[in-house]
Amino acid sequence: MQVSIRELKAHLSNYLAQARQGVALEITSHRRVVARVTGVPESASPVLGALIARGGAQWGGGKPQGAHIALTPGGSLVSRMVLDDRG
Repeated sequence: MQVSIRELKAHLSNYLAQARQGVALEITSHRRVVARVTGVPESASPVLGALIARGGAQWGGGKPQGAHIALTPGGSLVSRMVLDDRG
């Protein structure tokens, strides 16, 4: 969603609430994007929040997507491997 600086200043709390809900805001000045604002999920750990704030990660408001790992039946139980590793 694009919003001008003037509009953002006039309705800051409303736009921050939208960002908190996952809406990515593009801030414009003279119709050119000058900044992006994204919310940090409330359930995020402080480390994740700091990473997002530094720009090291992005959150688009949806569920995280990662590698698609398929587990095969008949493998070893993790609990058994842990016990075996402990000796």
